Amino acid sequence: MITLYDYWRSSASYRVRIALGLTGEAWQSHSVNLLEAEHKSDTHLARNPQGLVPALDIDGIQMTQSLAIIEYLDETRGLGLLPSDPVGRARVRAIAHAISMEIHPVCNLGVAKFACSQSNGNLTMQDWMQQFIAPGLTALEHMVGDGEFCHGDRLSLADLCLMPQLYNANRWGVDLDPMPKLRRIGAHLASIPAFEAAHPDNTPH
Repeated sequence: MITLYDYWRSSASYRVRIALGLTGEAWQSHSVNLLEAEHKSDTHLARNPQGLVPALDIDGIQMTQSLAIIEYLDETRGLGLLPSDPVGRARVRAIAHAISMEIHPVCNLGVAKFACSQSNGNLTMQDWMQQFIAPGLTALEHMVGDGEFCHGDRLSLADLCLMPQLYNANRWGVDLDPMPKLRRIGAHLASIPAFEAAHPDNTPH
């Protein structure tokens, strides 16, 4: 059985849940409670020495890092998440990386908590999240296409990264009104069964 070591609100885990849903294969979720520091336990560190989620048991191996996992699933399950042309692949990766390597790391729970704890009460979690999510998504609005997906007329890696970040934006009260393209893409993605099933509200926690 494919096993995902998961946390319901983890953006990185959310991306992988979508990808697993797209495979159509059976898989199970094992919750790693970040709020109770289960990700720092010896058991989880044996799975992922970084002490992060997700980790994935699949095909007799154990994998970490959400984008590496998704690209593995893409290559071994034929998901078609990267365009066939080099320019298209570069553009999709640029959008995906703008989210997963620029917005996401600074908004990681551990980073945000530390920053707020060192602010002498001058920063709240919402302040921190809005400070970085809003400009990141504003830039992304100019990077995506005009259709129902981030790139072209088909689902890609970029869409799997976008949806969890839109969830976070809504959670932290980021104003998405100035981002009609992202809102349109998000509304379309929400109608896809794999995206709906992967939503945090539909994930055990």
